[in-house]
Amino acid sequence: MGKASRDKRDIYYRKAKEEGWRARSAFKLLQIDEEFNIFEGVKRVVDLCAAPGSWSQVLSRKLYLPAMLSPGTKDDDLPLIVAIDLQPMAPIEGVIQVQGDITNAKTAEVVIRHFDGCKADLVVCDGAPDVTGLHDMDEFVQSQLILAGLTIVTHILKEGGKFIAKIFRGKDTSLLYCQLKLFFTEVTFAKPKSSRNSSIEAFAVCENYSPPEGFNEKDLYRLLEQVGSPSGAEDLDCSSGWLEGPNKVYIPFLACGDLSGYDSDRSYPLPKSADGTYQCLDPVQPPIAPPYKRALEMKKASSQGIHNLDKLSLDP
Repeated sequence: MGKASRDKRDIYYRKAKEEGWRARSAFKLLQIDEEFNIFEGVKRVVDLCAAPGSWSQVLSRKLYLPAMLSPGTKDDDLPLIVAIDLQPMAPIEGVIQVQGDITNAKTAEVVIRHFDGCKADLVVCDGAPDVTGLHDMDEFVQSQLILAGLTIVTHILKEGGKFIAKIFRGKDTSLLYCQLKLFFTEVTFAKPKSSRNSSIEAFAVCENYSPPEGFNEKDLYRLLEQVGSPSGAEDLDCSSGWLEGPNKVYIPFLACGDLSGYDSDRSYPLPKSADGTYQCLDPVQPPIAPPYKRALEMKKASSQGIHNLDKLSLDP
């Protein structure tokens, strides 16, 4: 299969390269904003699981760059954007990078220091585990990642703030919805046009952060377990089974993005130049320290008959 094959099969992958986005996922955040206007009034924002940086790019272009180019804007008035990931990523204008663990309280302290003691107006998270193809397992691991994200959200998000996170839809989606509703008055599950119909991916759009009265961050998981185990301590199986029948929860689900726009599951003809050829573009920014780099080096060494793998460099 040639390099242009994916450009033909995935219109958003091609458009991302043409418009300078690091990944096609940038269009998902843009389409969520079109529907929910999530950037209105935002001055401080955190991007969790940020690498390779496409959502941070969106934040920079939608918030930081317009403010910086506006006449009379002072440095103190510029929006603050903090991107957090375990992996390093190439710099983005107006984005402060923090290499750390989103489940660590020290990471939350670093973010608040960057905000001069203030809290964020918006937290976004496009993180996802490596999928196995086993939907139930993928959904469970993804929901745990969201709840890990919620751990830092309860520390760094101001009351009235917004939280956007990727989810995998499945049999326990109603449980996750009820858990998020503990902390946000409005929760909607959205499917951007750029997200493939064949994918179980969607996004939780959580608005108006309102933690329970007297909420202590240390009590987070006890509260979350109570949602899945309403009968009390005797029922330790936290699940959504009780959310059926008379207790059934109906989750607001919304398709967002121009419905007459590009179809993410359709192939589109490649634009040809005057001489009838198509120029395939390279990715905007390849990963600078991918976790799979060691595996690629070992595979390459094996194909070349190199046996002393310990001497392979891990440096970029």
